[in-house]
Amino acid sequence: MKKIEAIIRPARLEDVKEALSRYGIHGMTVNQVFGCGLQGGWLGVYRGHKYSINLLPKVKLEIVTEDRWVDDVVRIIIEVARTGEVGDGKIFICQLESAVRIRTGEKDEDAI
Repeated sequence: MKKIEAIIRPARLEDVKEALSRYGIHGMTVNQVFGCGLQGGWLGVYRGHKYSINLLPKVKLEIVTEDRWVDDVVRIIIEVARTGEVGDGKIFICQLESAVRIRTGEKDEDAI
């Protein structure tokens, strides 16, 4: 099993969710996060004072799936979330040791 963490632009969330749903991926966790990378940020002005905004709003998707589906899930996220501009996000893939469904006690692939 693998855990896929994708940090994407908030505006792309609904399109990514729909594309993954069409593929058969329905289980995911979505968090609103703030971060910075190459995109940096921007300089704002409030009441004549300049200030730097370097933590930008992003969305983090967490998806657990079987190893055989990882490449397809990553490909879908990239295709749908990509705008071609700096700040499109990142995808991290981690080996997942185990998973347990609390309600039934099912483990590993049966739990996802």
